[in-house]
Amino acid sequence: MKQKTRWEDFLECISVYQWVVSFLFLGLSCIILTVYLMFTSLWPVAVLNLIWLVFDWNTPERGGRRKLCVRQWKVWTHFKNYFPVKLVKTADLKPSRNYVVGCHPHGIMSCGGFVCFSTESCGFQELFPGIRSTLVVLAGLFRIPLLREYLMTAGILPVSKPSLEYLLSKNGTGNAVVIIIGGAAESLSAIPGVNTVVMRRRKGFVRVALEFGADLVPVYSFGENELFRQVEFEDGSIRRKLQDLFKRIMGFAPCLFLGQRWVVLPYRYPITTVVGAPISVPKCPKPTEKEVDHYHSLYMEALTKLFHKHKVSCGLSDSHELRLI
Repeated sequence: MKQKTRWEDFLECISVYQWVVSFLFLGLSCIILTVYLMFTSLWPVAVLNLIWLVFDWNTPERGGRRKLCVRQWKVWTHFKNYFPVKLVKTADLKPSRNYVVGCHPHGIMSCGGFVCFSTESCGFQELFPGIRSTLVVLAGLFRIPLLREYLMTAGILPVSKPSLEYLLSKNGTGNAVVIIIGGAAESLSAIPGVNTVVMRRRKGFVRVALEFGADLVPVYSFGENELFRQVEFEDGSIRRKLQDLFKRIMGFAPCLFLGQRWVVLPYRYPITTVVGAPISVPKCPKPTEKEVDHYHSLYMEALTKLFHKHKVSCGLSDSHELRLI
């Protein structure tokens, strides 16, 4: 393997660092900037931006404004090479179908899910020709001025019912809607050496797949939980209860973690995102609980098999187990 130059190493570190800082602070910064401008001579800029926000309110739930040039930025190639991140295909996805892709685990920041499905640096289009990947995240982020524009250009959309309905029924076929199933609850279990997936009670994505006849696809990002060292609080402790309370109110969990360098720069641990074979799902506009439970069980079984089949080749020992909670 070719040894990296100091310049290449620097570019990779800066590329990842800017993304981590954006993940943590960009939303808050956009809010503060908008409020600050309201009290300066540039107040018309803030007002016009807020008017545009109201006028453009529903665009994120109608497909957004994806820009291929943003998804192809060179910075994402440096980002991918930092760990590095690898996207593995195990089966074809037919452009004549739509897909609900469950991505696991959440980790602290879902680095693997982001770089594989919201950028072109891992070669998604080459591996799955005719398929458009769309990562869906917290709907509240699309109510923040400026931030919403940035997210939409990368093809990131809200994980709301109107958004999912548009993607799976009004945007043709060949759509792969990527959902980080475990969400904020799973980020609290992002501990190195631990493979915990929160999904036994997460059945909404299966219901959506049945309503629109979209096939289910399990995905596991090996190495995602190894990127940071999280301070873990015991279940039932006051600190853990405060984390859970914050999560219920704000929709995301306040994890305490450290990276390898510069406090928040993640460890250089390889991430291998393995895309499993699709599970065929019929269209049932009003699925019953029994139908939802059936396909949810099929999905959990497929995810477990995917994990055990690829865990050794992706850097884990044969003794590692997948814990579904």
